[in-house]
Amino acid sequence: MAQANVIKASARSAGGKGAARAVRRTGNVPAVVYGGDESTADTIQIDSNDLFILIKKGRFLSTVFDIDVGGRVLKAIPRDVQLDPVKDFPVHVDFQRIGADNRVRVGVPVRFVNDALSPGLKRGGVLNIVRHEVEVWCPADKIPDHFEIDLTGLAIGRSMHISAVTLPEGVKPTITDRDFTIATIAGTGGKDEDEATAAAAGAPAGDAAKAAPAAAGGGAKAAPAAKAAPAAKEAPKGKK
Repeated sequence: MAQANVIKASARSAGGKGAARAVRRTGNVPAVVYGGDESTADTIQIDSNDLFILIKKGRFLSTVFDIDVGGRVLKAIPRDVQLDPVKDFPVHVDFQRIGADNRVRVGVPVRFVNDALSPGLKRGGVLNIVRHEVEVWCPADKIPDHFEIDLTGLAIGRSMHISAVTLPEGVKPTITDRDFTIATIAGTGGKDEDEATAAAAGAPAGDAAKAAPAAAGGGAKAAPAAKAAPAAKEAPKGKK
């Protein structure tokens, strides 16, 4: 399960665009913490280098942080990060306050294991990932690090659905009306797909390849063309 990380921050007294630009000139990033049991938002500032490192570590938007604002700790999860369109550095962050009993909506990454034990991948199939992460509702203090899918024994044409994923207690997908697909093992149009098609039709393996003779060279000989019927003789001309 994901554990809370600590962010050092300091309070800022003023809001607005002008105040935010002034914060950025000091090498900090303006941020706001809202929601929870408090009606007012906390306006804070975070060192830009510290924040940049946390974002580059990955899973920033699905990590619970303990924000230390001068000794006062705010437990929150990032909800939005605004980036500079040119330099790609963070320029503002929105955090949502959470409690231990709160549930949050987050995306959890999916990992695939034992690909070497998949017959479909061994025969040249391709793992087609439909969802790199699954969005779930879960307790704020029990966010899964990732979901794991075992590829052992899976052949070409097989699909992996959310029902194949073991979800921790209290974790539920946000999509509940269908058993949605996470990934499939697709063929590449080769021999394996011919065998799969023949097996699906109930034919012995290899019959599909023998069914049609080669267009040129090898294969069954073409039947001889039927002889043309002799041309009808011209009727003799009548006597005058």
